[in-house]
This record gives sequence, structure tokens and C-alpha cells, in this order.
Amino acid sequence: MTEQLWAGTGTAKDPWTLKTPPLSSTYKIHRDDESDPALLICRVGSTKLTYLARAVDDLHAELLSRGDWVTLGAADEKKDPVPGTVEAWGRAADNPVGGWYGQRKGYRGRFGMYLPPLLEALGLVELEHNARGNRVRAIPSAG
Repeated sequence: MTEQLWAGTGTAKDPWTLKTPPLSSTYKIHRDDESDPALLICRVGSTKLTYLARAVDDLHAELLSRGDWVTLGAADEKKDPVPGTVEAWGRAADNPVGGWYGQRKGYRGRFGMYLPPLLEALGLVELEHNARGNRVRAIPSAG
């Protein structure tokens, strides 16, 4: 039996508590539908990152279209991501939002680190949990 890697319901009062793909850190994330546009608020220690909430559906659709494993490639905002990775897609000019899903200047990166575990918790993807070089692939929606 595998360890449960998440807890919570995703509200501000009961955020999802998730583990990074290598299982080395725990972080919290919740959905803020009061924001316009709706956001995912991610807290890693005292650091706050925000991503467009639509990233969940958009990333799942992208992974479905690729149909295979995709490397995460998590990188800070100031580092160029490896082409073809989840991180590169999360800031690409040709993604559905035309650029960054991360919304807080200086903290817009790490999309490939913090979004895939949320999709895993929601039952949308399979995610590897190796020390490095993790990949993700979509689980097709039932029905």
C-alpha cells in the first residue's frame, strides 16, 4: 500500500497539504475563487506563490494532448526552463493564457514543482516520485 501524499479539501481554512514530487518537502495550496481571476495560493514555508486556478484544467488538457510522460523541469522564474517540460509550458507564449500561470512577480516559477502534485491529488495524473527527473502523465477523464 502506498502512502497518502495529500490531505485537505482545498479551501483557505482546509488547504491541500501536498508533498513535492521527490517527497522532500511539504507545502499547502488552496483555491481562492474570490480573486478575479480565481487563483491557487501556494505556501511553501513563509513563501507565497500564486498561480491561475485554471492551470489545473489547462495542464490536464495539455498532458492529455501529449499522451505520454512529460518531464516536470521545475525552475525558478529567473532560470530558463528546459524545452518540452511542464515548467516550460507553464510560462510559454503559446499556452492557453499566453504566458505565465504564476502571478506573483519574482515568484512565478516552480510551476512544474507545485502544480503536478495537486493534479495527482485530484486524480487527474500519474506522477513519479524519484529523487530527481520526475515525470507526469494525464489520466484520461472517465465518461
